[in-house]
Amino acid sequence: MNILGFESSCDETGVALVSVTPGQRPMLRAHALYSQVQMHQAYGGVVPELASRDHVRRVLPLASETLAAAGASLAEVDVVAFTRGPGLAGALLVGAGVACALAAALGRPTLGVHHLEGHLLSPFLSADPPEFPFVALLVSGGHTQLMRVDGVGHYQLLGETIDDAAGEAFDKSAKLLGLGYPGGTALARLAEFGNPQAFELPRPLLHQPNLDFSFAGLKTAVMTTLKKLGDSPCDEARADLAASTQAAIVEVLLKKSLKALKASGLQRLVVAGGVGANRSLREQLNGAAERHHFRVHYPEFHLCTDNGAMIAMAAAMRLQSGMALATPDYRFDVRPRWELSAA
Repeated sequence: MNILGFESSCDETGVALVSVTPGQRPMLRAHALYSQVQMHQAYGGVVPELASRDHVRRVLPLASETLAAAGASLAEVDVVAFTRGPGLAGALLVGAGVACALAAALGRPTLGVHHLEGHLLSPFLSADPPEFPFVALLVSGGHTQLMRVDGVGHYQLLGETIDDAAGEAFDKSAKLLGLGYPGGTALARLAEFGNPQAFELPRPLLHQPNLDFSFAGLKTAVMTTLKKLGDSPCDEARADLAASTQAAIVEVLLKKSLKALKASGLQRLVVAGGVGANRSLREQLNGAAERHHFRVHYPEFHLCTDNGAMIAMAAAMRLQSGMALATPDYRFDVRPRWELSAA
């Protein structure tokens, strides 16, 4: 069975083809991705209408590119999957509309996929896939969550952010520092030249007994520190503040993850989402895994961002596990706000 997956929830257009063989792990045959980062840089963030229009331009050429790279034809596609939500409504409608129109033309069934489930299961595309059960640290865009995952579709929320997510803390702090968009990547690059202990920044909720997160106070502390540094802080001070900000975020993510592993009694951690590509976070988690004797799994770096491969993979695993059925009903809707527990 071949599953063609479409991702268009925000500012990346992704298409992928995944093959499913009974009794085996789904295999990624090919994928193509286009990022709108350069277009949105001039505005300092994603402009929803521009994002939607660009998805319209990119999605069909990317589908053709994916099929060509896989050496497959449209006739070989058995299921068409798409991101149903959460995300930007207009952007989601492009992917859903194209996927359902294509499926109708081919007479094939469709399956709407939860964007966060795609991230959650993306490490199964890696060379070192995890095994169930595990604790998942999901750090994607506006989401920071810890979950217990016992199988496909079996997710228990352990803790989540009560205000800003980790990705938002990176991006907002980067904007305060005058860095470009996307801010998280720019801040991490600048942090490489700074001292992570130069500024004492808060670690919100770090010592609370729960597994929730809060990063809004950290952003405020960065703004206050910048004001104390004056109108034109030197490059060294900016690098030190970037490094200190990253260190604060990483420490919270690390210690909350360790607390979740201890509370659950599990010895396997999966990290997924865009922030999962942060090298400092990976280094800290890998070191902790050696000291505390647990396994940690990540998606490949190029699959940490939004992509069609994770959507096709999530659809494949849902179908394989019997947690979902593809349907030939080509009416569709999108869910810009959608709790994973309701997927």
